Amino acid sequence: MFIFHSIESYHQSLLNGQTSCEEAVLHYFEKIKQDAHLNAWLEIYEEEALIQAKKLDESRLAGKTVGKLHGVITGLKDVICYKGHKVSASSLILENFTSLYNATATQQLLNEDAIIIGRQNCDEFAMGGSNENSAYGHVKNPNDVERVSGGSSGGSAVAVKAGHCMISLGSDTGGSVRQPADFCGVIGMKPTYGTISRYGLIAYASSFDQIGIFANSIEDVSLVLDVISGADEFDSTAIQENFIKQEVGQTKEKFKICYFKNAIEHTALDKNISNSIKGFIDKLSSEGHAVEAINFDLLEYIVPTYYILTTAEASSNLSRFDGVKYGYRNKNEENDLLQMYKLSRSEGFGAEVKRRILLGTFVLSEGYYDAYFTKAQQVRKLLIDETTSIFEKYDAIILPTSPTPAFKIGEMKDPIEIFLADIYTVFANLVGIPAISIPLFKTPDGLPFGLQVMADKKNDLLLLSISKKMMEL
Repeated sequence: MFIFHSIESYHQSLLNGQTSCEEAVLHYFEKIKQDAHLNAWLEIYEEEALIQAKKLDESRLAGKTVGKLHGVITGLKDVICYKGHKVSASSLILENFTSLYNATATQQLLNEDAIIIGRQNCDEFAMGGSNENSAYGHVKNPNDVERVSGGSSGGSAVAVKAGHCMISLGSDTGGSVRQPADFCGVIGMKPTYGTISRYGLIAYASSFDQIGIFANSIEDVSLVLDVISGADEFDSTAIQENFIKQEVGQTKEKFKICYFKNAIEHTALDKNISNSIKGFIDKLSSEGHAVEAINFDLLEYIVPTYYILTTAEASSNLSRFDGVKYGYRNKNEENDLLQMYKLSRSEGFGAEVKRRILLGTFVLSEGYYDAYFTKAQQVRKLLIDETTSIFEKYDAIILPTSPTPAFKIGEMKDPIEIFLADIYTVFANLVGIPAISIPLFKTPDGLPFGLQVMADKKNDLLLLSISKKMMEL
C-alpha cells in the first residue's frame, strides 16, 4: 500500500525500489475518485500522468539523473496555466479555454520531473474566502463536509489535506492560500511578492497576486519554493536574484517575535482561537523566545484599503474578458457591439466577480479617484513604512490566520461579513511580505485552525525556519 510522508521519504522509497511513480499516481487517482463529493478537482489528467510516471520510472531505473521533484504528484489551482490544458479561473467566461503556454511556475515544476495530475476548483477569478463562488460548485471541507474549505484556493488545500496529491500550487491575493490552509489543517505559504513569477497566473490584482504552496511539511514547502522561485524575463515584478538557496533550519536558535495586541484582542476573533494563540505565546516564551505585544494603530484601515485597491486592479485586469477574442460570448447575432459586451460579461461572470468589478470601476471613476484610490495608496505606503519599522526590531510577527474556524456552507450570506474576515491575512499582501499558516490547533469539536507567521521581505527562509521550530514545540 502506498503511503506518503514527505518528498524526501518518497524519493528514498523510489530509489530503494519500494514503490514507483506509477504506483503513486494510481494511488492518488483512486483517492480522488473516492472523494469526488468534495469537488476539489475540475479535471484529472489520468492518461498523460500515467504515461509520464512510466517514463520517469524507466529513466530512474536506467540510472539517469532525477529532478528535484522527481515523480512528485502535484495539483494546480485553476488560475495557473498549463500548456494544452484547460484553464478557466472556475468561471463560465473562460469555460473550455485551453492555455497556449505554461506559466513559469508550471514549467519549473515540469523541468524538475513533477507530475501534474489535474486542475483544482477555486473561487471564480480567485475572488472569495469560502470557495462558494466557483461556477462549478462548492468545495467541501474534508474535516466536515457541511463546512467550507476556505478560499479562494479551496480545492488546492482540500487536495493536500485529503491526500489527493503531495503538494499543490494556489494563488494568494489577500489570504487565498493561508486561509484555506487554516480551515483544512495544512501548511499554506505566500512568499515575498516577486519571489515566484506571476507569468501564466490569471490576474486578479497584479500588485497583490502571488503563487503560493500547500504541503504537509515545511521541508516540502521549502523544496518546492526553491524550484519555482527566481528571476523571469516574462515578469518584470519578479525579484531578480534567487535568495531561496539556504537549508531550512540553518538560522539562530532563539527569535524575537511580536504580535498585534489589538488583533489578538479583537472582538471578531473566536475565543478558542484567541485563547489557543495566547497559550502558544506563553509556550514560546517558556522556550526562551522573546515575544512582545505591540500596538498596531492601522489595523482598522487594512481591509478597506485592500478592497479599494484590489477591486480597482480587478476592474482593469478583467476588462480583457469581453467575448471578442476568446472566452464566453453571447450568441445573439442581432446585438450591436456594446450589447454583446454587456451580455457576454453579465452572463459569463458570477455575482462576486461582478460586485468587485463594479466596486473597482467606482473607485477609479472621475470624482472618486482621489477620494478612494489615491487615499488607499497613501495608506498602503504608511503600512509599508510601519512594517519596515517593526522588522527592524523583530524577526517575525504572529497573528491568527482567520477570525473563526471553517464556517458552514451558506452560513455567511453578507459579502461585507466575508470581506471583514480577511482582516488578518490581507496585511501581508498589502506590504508584500512572506506569510504562512501552520496547522497547530483544533477547536473542542475537532476543527483545525492555524497560526499565521510573517517575516520581512526576502526573509522567506527565516520564516520557514521559525515555522518549523514552532511546529516542533
